[in-house]
Amino acid sequence: MFMPLIRKRRSIRRFQDREVEAGKIDLIIEAALRAPSSRSLNPWEFIVVTDRDLLEGLSRAKEHGSSFLKNAPLGVVVCADPDRCDVWIEDASIASIFIHLAAESLGLGSCWIQIRKRMYDKGNTAEERVAALLNIPENLRVESIIAIGYPDEEKPPHGVEELQYGKVHLNRYGNPYVSRAEG
Repeated sequence: MFMPLIRKRRSIRRFQDREVEAGKIDLIIEAALRAPSSRSLNPWEFIVVTDRDLLEGLSRAKEHGSSFLKNAPLGVVVCADPDRCDVWIEDASIASIFIHLAAESLGLGSCWIQIRKRMYDKGNTAEERVAALLNIPENLRVESIIAIGYPDEEKPPHGVEELQYGKVHLNRYGNPYVSRAEG
């Protein structure tokens, strides 16, 4: 079931004007809370955003690549506490992808919005903007926002011929990996 899921998942930036049901939001959050975490430190925290005004504000959180959030019915802000875990970025990223996969499994589309290390404007970071909008405590860092909703666009899956097998090596770097699977 996992391979068909990841084969069809694509980043969706256009959403239907339709709310995501509470039960589906619950399952997405359960998936995020089940994400692996280094040493089970679970440094992540999540803010579920359904308020249209907040989504609109968050859609302008960085200079490029977040505007589509204003038309999403749901955003999940993925934060983490760096004092809790030295690999908080990795843990928050894993939780983010669990959110993506849960959304896909529920018939929803999603798209990652990178916040950490992005700018809101010339003098302020996207993290500062998001933190101010959502009253996020200073000890937390914002890794990403995942826009979620019912897709209003269809994208074909990437074909196997598009996969970058040249970046896969066998035993040592430079030894090409060649698939031995049949059919």
